[in-house]
Amino acid sequence: MAQPEKQDPLFPKGTLPEQTPLTLPPLTGDSSLKAALGQFEQHMQDEGFAQNTIKAFASDIRLLGKYLGIGQPINEVGTKNLNDFLHWLLYDRDVPCSPKSYARRVTSIKVFFGWLQKSGVLVLDPAAAVIQSSVTSPLPHIPTEEQLAQALAVTERWRKGAPRQKADARPHLLLTLLLQTGIKKGEAMAIVPNHIDRSNPGDPFLFIRYKNPRLRVKERKVGLEPEWLKVLDEYTRQYEPTDTLFTCTARNLEYILTDVGMACGLEQGLLSFENLRWASALADSKRGTEPDEIRQRLGLSKITWRETKKKLDRLKELHQGE
Repeated sequence: MAQPEKQDPLFPKGTLPEQTPLTLPPLTGDSSLKAALGQFEQHMQDEGFAQNTIKAFASDIRLLGKYLGIGQPINEVGTKNLNDFLHWLLYDRDVPCSPKSYARRVTSIKVFFGWLQKSGVLVLDPAAAVIQSSVTSPLPHIPTEEQLAQALAVTERWRKGAPRQKADARPHLLLTLLLQTGIKKGEAMAIVPNHIDRSNPGDPFLFIRYKNPRLRVKERKVGLEPEWLKVLDEYTRQYEPTDTLFTCTARNLEYILTDVGMACGLEQGLLSFENLRWASALADSKRGTEPDEIRQRLGLSKITWRETKKKLDRLKELHQGE
């Protein structure tokens, strides 16, 4: 039986056509908001933006597209359009816009149009002159010095243990750490044992580290009270942390603060990470710590510090008699 004739391969070995990466068409002033958003997302990815930031900024620009029309040419978007959009967010949209969301959306459009102008797609940046309406969030409701003393008494009691109750240093370690440093929840969860420098036991401090290179500007060192090291040693013997300092989830740390508040008879949520951060800053302010030193300890930019300081001054007035 005759064998079928062998055919030569369409592309001989070593002659396969090269794969070229998919490239998006270049943006021009006539490109739509939708097209620009697609490339803006890629730009944020390339620059190492945090995934939550990418999602939030993209969502904000899509909302702008919903208001103006997602097919709107980007060179037809003016400052008035953007100010009208922000006014709509605050007063005419059915969904309430919190001060935090509003501030982020202003940032989103400024970053988006600033990128388009720096990239040469737009000659002028319509967001540069955007009016930032003053939207001030309410003052935080923070625990008084007396309430904090009650909470510390509870955690100290749990630290020593009670009849038929095992000693647990973790609640006292957490509460005192937050009051001494004013760090955020995410910063607390990121602490590893070697971030605590105890080379000088009389002047220990905590390094606040960030893995994301874009957030390295927030890195700092914050002083700790020498007595805190004793609590740390007790906690280490009990929990034997190897990776991060806290061996539980962030939600469990929130539960610990809730349990402490309940044991004191405090209203639910009063002993939150955010409220304790404010309480720490307020204590520093009352001690006469220089404002810029407080700002640096909290890891805040000078722009963010403006509103924070105003609130801190008002809190100081309210809690003056304590």
